[in-house]
Amino acid sequence: MSWRCDLTGKGPLVGHKVSHSNIKTKRRFLPNLQNVTLISDELGRSFKVRVSTNALKSVDHRGGLDNFLLKAKDAELSPKMLKVKRELAKKKDAAAA
Repeated sequence: MSWRCDLTGKGPLVGHKVSHSNIKTKRRFLPNLQNVTLISDELGRSFKVRVSTNALKSVDHRGGLDNFLLKAKDAELSPKMLKVKRELAKKKDAAAA
């Protein structure tokens, strides 16, 4: 399982662990990922995703999964969420026409 957020693309960072005597050793800073179920209002379905807590806060701030996906960049999304975004766009276009 990769340490990558499905919504924001946030992944592990590399840095140093610094001891009291200032000795630096490599370490990884892993994102705080959670397994959650997000519900799409437009599609009427739920999706199990692995997201960072920061992304979860952003989803709430933007008003739900649908609004978040429509505003998100394609390069950041996982293939699974990109597919959901395309379904949403199709449904919005069909409703507008």
